[in-house]
Amino acid sequence: MTNAATLGVHHVGFTVPNLGETRRFFLDVLGFDQVGEKPEYPAAFVSDGTVMLTLWQAKESERAIPFDRKHNVGLHHVALRVRDGAALEGLHERLRDSAGVEVEFCPEPLGTGPTRHMMCTIPGGIRVEFIAPGGAA
Repeated sequence: MTNAATLGVHHVGFTVPNLGETRRFFLDVLGFDQVGEKPEYPAAFVSDGTVMLTLWQAKESERAIPFDRKHNVGLHHVALRVRDGAALEGLHERLRDSAGVEVEFCPEPLGTGPTRHMMCTIPGGIRVEFIAPGGAA
């Protein structure tokens, strides 16, 4: 047991240049459900049943500055777990063919253990890592 004051992640919030495009990615490509929205902001809340992500539309998105993981302070990436190695490979195939997605690296071992992962940039420029737990093919 830990003495930490927190109990895990409730949600992660992203500001994105095109709310509709990023929302469609989570709903159509990753199979998330939309669990809420704030049209007046505008914002959409999506979930995979375990974690909720809040997607916030950037004001004046044409002036938004893309995140540079090597020079900006901020969220480097978010890592989402997938069921197994087969799910990771299938997701890689879908991501490779998805508009607005740039695969940074294909599924590969994470270190020297049996866990595998891949990294991509999704519509809106957010870096997302997908991880298949150990023992995955």
